[in-house]
Amino acid sequence: MKIYTGRGDEGMTDLRNMSRVSKTSARIEAYGTVDEVNALIGAVRPSGYDDIDDQLERIQNHLHIAQADLANPAPEKDDPVITEGHVETLEGWIDDHDEELDPLESFILPGGGESGASLHHARAVCRRAERRAVALAAEETINDVVIEYLNRLSDALFVLARVVNKRDDVPEENPTY
Repeated sequence: MKIYTGRGDEGMTDLRNMSRVSKTSARIEAYGTVDEVNALIGAVRPSGYDDIDDQLERIQNHLHIAQADLANPAPEKDDPVITEGHVETLEGWIDDHDEELDPLESFILPGGGESGASLHHARAVCRRAERRAVALAAEETINDVVIEYLNRLSDALFVLARVVNKRDDVPEENPTY
């Protein structure tokens, strides 16, 4: 597989169904921002915690599916799509990790140790990816479960950041007003 083709040199790119669109289209913005989230999560691994790393690896694979889903304006039966099962997986992890954490009583500042801060960064970009997917859905039909998944993923990344910081003995800081 050749890395460069030159097909994008004029500002156009191929979607999964080989139709051509501008690189500034809402669809490209949506799945490109999901790609950013995926890369940020990849930068966290290894976090130093096997359970977290296993979940992050699965999330990266989910995000690859989300990108394929968003890149496909006309999915067929066997095409990869995000499903409710992906959302339920995240919810299970959130619930499991919540048991390890002190109850959240106020906002916290994003940050902490290296892995925790990186997970907060990934969470913030995930929120942007969700906004991009919502904007795309306002223009074109997409799999709405992708939006639900991205919403839940930002929650999961928040919880994972808190867990990693707690395990690293990095205290949470609250904003002052």
